[in-house]
Amino acid sequence: MTDTVPVTTWYLEQTSPGDLAPARIPDEASGIRIERAGTPSPEFSRFLYASVGVDVTWTDRLPWTYARWREFLERPGVETWVAYEHGTPAGFIELDGATESGVTEVSYFGLLPAFRGRGIGGHLLSYGTARAWDLATRWDGFPEVKRVWVHTCSKDGPYARANYERRGFRVHRVEEGREPDATHPGPWPGAGPRD
Repeated sequence: MTDTVPVTTWYLEQTSPGDLAPARIPDEASGIRIERAGTPSPEFSRFLYASVGVDVTWTDRLPWTYARWREFLERPGVETWVAYEHGTPAGFIELDGATESGVTEVSYFGLLPAFRGRGIGGHLLSYGTARAWDLATRWDGFPEVKRVWVHTCSKDGPYARANYERRGFRVHRVEEGREPDATHPGPWPGAGPRD
């Protein structure tokens, strides 16, 4: 039998583009830039997912096949935006506007452990959320976005929920439950939290 741990999940939303409270934009010398991954790449998306989720037990997509990754990434309304610092991937935000009419989900967001705590996350979340509100202008046939939502849980990083709230997201639902006590998968064997 697998051990379980208690988990609190917070669902947060914005219901107007005016809800977004943007973070400070890093200066040019920081070497921070944000770019859309314009070509769907299962290998790159799995790298981002496993590397960002290394110490927060992101495991639900690890069993996905190459075909499953490709199918998801090629859906209209799915976009991956990557933050780079001097050319090195620092984190990503994944938008899924193909879930419900007029609703965009921030399906994944986070930074690789080495890039946390330096203001990159606030900027990336601001940028990605603004893009989420603007999704209909980039995908023919998509309705105007009326809601952007995200969820985070007590297994995520200790500052995740606060970052969402600083960017203007509001908690609209809370769930308590239990989940398997998963080990830290990491992007390669033996990878895990750094001391």
